[in-house]
Amino acid sequence: MITENLGFLIHVFTIIFIVVNPISGVVTFISLTSKMTNEEKNEIAKKSVMLACAIAVFFAIAGNIILNLFGISVDSLRVAGGILLFSIAFDMMHAKVSKGRITEEEISHSQEREDIWIFPISLPLLTGPGTISTVIVLIGGTEAIVQKIIILVSIVLTFIICYYIFQFSRGIHKLIGYNGMLVFTRLMGLLLAALAVDLTVKGIINLYQLTT
Repeated sequence: MITENLGFLIHVFTIIFIVVNPISGVVTFISLTSKMTNEEKNEIAKKSVMLACAIAVFFAIAGNIILNLFGISVDSLRVAGGILLFSIAFDMMHAKVSKGRITEEEISHSQEREDIWIFPISLPLLTGPGTISTVIVLIGGTEAIVQKIIILVSIVLTFIICYYIFQFSRGIHKLIGYNGMLVFTRLMGLLLAALAVDLTVKGIINLYQLTT
């Protein structure tokens, strides 16, 4: 039982971490906080990650209620979320800023804002439509309370790591370098594309089985 739960934790955490993809957000975070002191940057990192985590946890808990309210099935969200994630992954594999996550125009307009920790860092850089749909699908795909708790723990763990990545973002960027960031972004894009295909296929198969 413990082994199964540990395996499930690793599986779910990997999915959530790939979708949130904080490493690819390092360049954007650095550009938005380039004029700030380390203390100001760390405060932005803390507030943005806490808000993003709260949003993800909220949708994980209330996601099924929201879907039922609008009469949307989890499998329909699987298909829609899979397509959205694949579009993000496609841009990542070409080392582009994904319009499904954040646009260049949004980054430019945010340079002088005082609330960048809310927009665009928390939303949509960390907790965008892809992350929201993923946590809803993960929670909706299991009936076991233990597994639901594991998913919530995985969300919190992911954002704790996000905080430390953003806190040491300038050092990470110097260590990996621009080319290293491009390689990592393409690799994460490939993994995200595979996850997106898996979600879409599962959703289509389940919807087909319901109609036959």
